[in-house]
Amino acid sequence: MKANCWMGRNSVEVLEVPDPQILNAHDAVVRVTSTAICGSDLHLYDGFIPTMKSGDILGHEFMGEVVEVGPEVRNLQVGDRVVVPFPIACGRCAACEHGLYSVCENTNPNAGLAEKIMGHTPAGIFGYSHMLGGYAGGQAQYARVPFADVGPIKVEDDLPDEQVLFLSDIFPTGYMGAEMCDIKPGDVIAIWGAGPVGQFAAASAFMLGAERVIAIDRFPYRLRNIERTGAETIDYEQVEVLDALRDMTAGRGPDACIDAVGMEAHYPIPAMHAYDRAKQAARVETDRPYALREAIMACRNGGIVSVIGVYGGLVDKFPMGSLMNRSLTLKTGQCHVQRYMRPLLDRIRNGDIDPSFVVSHRMSLMDAPRGFEMFKHKQNECNKIVLKPWA
Repeated sequence: MKANCWMGRNSVEVLEVPDPQILNAHDAVVRVTSTAICGSDLHLYDGFIPTMKSGDILGHEFMGEVVEVGPEVRNLQVGDRVVVPFPIACGRCAACEHGLYSVCENTNPNAGLAEKIMGHTPAGIFGYSHMLGGYAGGQAQYARVPFADVGPIKVEDDLPDEQVLFLSDIFPTGYMGAEMCDIKPGDVIAIWGAGPVGQFAAASAFMLGAERVIAIDRFPYRLRNIERTGAETIDYEQVEVLDALRDMTAGRGPDACIDAVGMEAHYPIPAMHAYDRAKQAARVETDRPYALREAIMACRNGGIVSVIGVYGGLVDKFPMGSLMNRSLTLKTGQCHVQRYMRPLLDRIRNGDIDPSFVVSHRMSLMDAPRGFEMFKHKQNECNKIVLKPWA
């Protein structure tokens, strides 16, 4: 089969690789009909996530048709159309029983690698380094899905791929980011990052009852895209964000702040950006936490900071004094996707939201290397790329 493979920093290639096989009684094999390039994939592409190996198959947002099932998979049949969540969860451990699927205790066979960096291991993730399991990803014509009796959700044929594909990751991620804000009527929510996850966070915040959403970014097309959800916007290269947010909230600050940027944030002051870039290059810190720092400083006293942007390791100059002295609550997490798939599918079917609004480009899987470059460099107003493995 053909698959998009990581070959080194800033290098991916579509290669012929062996077809996946059933390795466990709870496995399924899916013929992938649609897959996507995620902002989190760029952290791999840029070389900031350790334990990648040349030839690793990328991709954690995918869906398709079941073509084979293991003998213990009783909820799926050959021919079923499914969306696959990016965290791999056993459904039986203490974490899964509490709905914390992205920290499943049983699906990372390389737990020791993650424990060295994080203390404890999160769940295994498709196509996202050997530290997180070494699982082959879904930017391929076929994918093996472990614990298929827990993860994938069946979808009916009347909904096109692009309406349901993002149930695999970015729609639930944005929704969880908004849900963690404990939104009440009248709340003002600020979101750092107007990419696809930020756009879903904005749409979700309104669905959950926010009165206002304010999004912070620097790319005009991304700001235009998130304005379509009803959000107000701030271009952080044109104004000072903290001052602007105070002005927009009568000096109080947003009730909750969502960091939808993560480890590769950009800062408009060249000296500050160079400082963190240099420390990151020297591996003195792994992440550039500008958005996180600013979200903490901007949030009103007693408010909530919700972090759904991906971080990989260590950050510098974390404003712990602001967080502690102002009674802020910090909530974080890779999305527990399995928890949200069914209720968000119901919202799609009810017409509350059509997630396909984030798609800007459609390409063949063979064009994945060009797609990664386009997405990384924000070319051609690239917002979200859907890859078709059989085109």
